[in-house]
Amino acid sequence: MTEILVPERTGGDVSPVGRVVDHPAWPRLKSTVEEIRAWQSADGSIDLTAEGAPQRPAVEDAVGRVVAAVGELAPLLPHDAAYFEALVADLDAWAKGGFAVPDFLDSLMAFQPAGQRVDGRQHLVVFPMYTQNGNPDRNLEAVVFRLVWPDWLAELEADRYDNPLFLGITFEDFTPGYDTNSAVLFPETVAVREVPERFSWGAIFCDREAARFRKVIKETVEVTGLQLPADADGLLDDQERAEKTFVLWDLVHDRTHSRGDLPFDPFMIKQRQPFWMYGLEELRCDLTAFHEAGKLADEGLARGRDVQYTVLLDRMFRFPVTGDRNRNYDGVGGQLLFAYLHKHDALRWTDNRLSIDWDRAREVTDMLRREIETLYREGIDRPKLVHWFKAHELVAAYLAPHPGSVWAKGPDALDLSQPPRKLVDEVLADEFPLSMFYEALSKKLRGVIAATKGITATSEQAAA
Repeated sequence: MTEILVPERTGGDVSPVGRVVDHPAWPRLKSTVEEIRAWQSADGSIDLTAEGAPQRPAVEDAVGRVVAAVGELAPLLPHDAAYFEALVADLDAWAKGGFAVPDFLDSLMAFQPAGQRVDGRQHLVVFPMYTQNGNPDRNLEAVVFRLVWPDWLAELEADRYDNPLFLGITFEDFTPGYDTNSAVLFPETVAVREVPERFSWGAIFCDREAARFRKVIKETVEVTGLQLPADADGLLDDQERAEKTFVLWDLVHDRTHSRGDLPFDPFMIKQRQPFWMYGLEELRCDLTAFHEAGKLADEGLARGRDVQYTVLLDRMFRFPVTGDRNRNYDGVGGQLLFAYLHKHDALRWTDNRLSIDWDRAREVTDMLRREIETLYREGIDRPKLVHWFKAHELVAAYLAPHPGSVWAKGPDALDLSQPPRKLVDEVLADEFPLSMFYEALSKKLRGVIAATKGITATSEQAAA
């Protein structure tokens, strides 16, 4: 295995070439990783005995080329020196183990980007991993990204929205697992021998979120005739403004998962629940971000109002019609927000034109947040199954359940001798179908949503 000469760590960035992706070693690393990906099984292993499988020396040579390329790039990223050392060791162990299921726990734990968040700092990661909303297999991936950590965001995080694990990031380049709808880089997705008790970071690609939002909502405005307010003027045309909006939204959303009156594990890890429970949790975090953004706007931070517009527009018009209808919990959350605003007269669909009373919408959105918070607070004193039924009742008060739903018929329709996790099997894949409005909107937006696969700020600018 080729040895990596890792530089000593320093206090600042050393970048003789500048961008990692401009170094000649990057395209070699990327193409070699893609070569290895084609040999891997779903669990990340390479079956050298399978028909048409490569010979072991060929795979070892490819992994050696990955190590060599990383070695050339490492001097550009001295802040990640410990990670590169561990990465070489993990790659070497994978090769010596005959390319069985990979274990990159040591390099994952050595990668500590949240330890020093510097705006614009580059990072390179190479991991066997699946990509959420993207590739479900644990293929080798290589990603170059930059941190988004402007001074104003650092001040907000330090003073009122403490979230030491959060990273806002933007793409520089990536291998095929990210040429998808995935907009997150989470340590939980990496192939490891055991899951650590806690991770030290979690990252959101705010450039992909912003580019996708701008493209889809522009089309939504066009097909619905929606008029945006004056203080939102330019939001859909300014990628940098949208990125900063998303990084603030995500910062507050992320920390909300572990705050409030929570009747369950904050991230619902390893819990089997009806998917509307996940929908309510994600919506609760977004509505909290909406609420906090309103406070910031009242204090004079214009970006706070941008967050409010973005939460409403993205949640109501992109989320419900994105992805399939199989337990689409984000879709249900968006449908609920739309229906709630419609029922409380903050939103109208009249004469085939959509209108929103934005002041009323802020008031009504906060009402929904309080309803969900009340559900949670009362859930602390309820058995799990009762809590699930109460949550179903809340959603069903605004969204019509599927006519064939057993859960909508109430407890008497279910075999309550079964444990709660078994009763989840009775939940329909599309428990709360799209309304006629959304069915029509889905057809109008199908093409533009498909076009956002793999989108980045750079690709969107090139298309424009």
